[in-house]
Amino acid sequence: MRVAGKIFNLVEVIVLFVVLLTFYVISQVFEIKMDASLGNLFARSALDTAARSTKPPRYKCGISKACPEKHFAFKMASGAANVVGPKICLEDNVLMSGVKNNVGRGINVALANGKTGEVLDTKYFDMWGGDVAPFIEFLKAIQDGTIVLMGTYDDGATKLNDEARRLIAELGSTSITNLGFRDNWVFCGGKGIKTKSPFEQHIKNNKDTNKYEGWPEVVEMEGCIPQKQD
Repeated sequence: MRVAGKIFNLVEVIVLFVVLLTFYVISQVFEIKMDASLGNLFARSALDTAARSTKPPRYKCGISKACPEKHFAFKMASGAANVVGPKICLEDNVLMSGVKNNVGRGINVALANGKTGEVLDTKYFDMWGGDVAPFIEFLKAIQDGTIVLMGTYDDGATKLNDEARRLIAELGSTSITNLGFRDNWVFCGGKGIKTKSPFEQHIKNNKDTNKYEGWPEVVEMEGCIPQKQD
């Protein structure tokens, strides 16, 4: 009986040892896996942080650099041939575009408050098959201190007369006097401006250099408009 009892006790000790050893091995493996998982997690987190820190910043309207204080960011593009309409963005707000379905053949115009940047009006005037008279009346009604952004689509010049060109020149444009059939042109000026605007791009329609059949390439422009001060 004593021998049997000793054997039984020995078996118990062996079983307990095996159980403890198994538990120890499992715990070590689990700890290694946990360490590896945590290591991967921290590594991914570090990579994500690094990626975010190296990602270039985005500025209003997607312009290349931030505007200084008391300036409005803008970006605009003329139309592409007679297929894609112009786009005008001010302070990260798209004022006119084909997506907004508020652009058309001719000269597209957006007006904004020179103090706040708030959009006042958006219109387009057909300078191929339309009448220049409504455009002239529109230009005459623009109030002092208003930001004026213009872009052509298809043809913005055929119906322009001397009076319309003079009124646009008074907004700060230099190229309006030379704007011709199917030229591409973008302009940003203002009512009451005392000097010529620095914000203007113009490409002539030239069959030898045109990017599209019958139309020049798109013109784009971006910049920072000084806020009107009292």
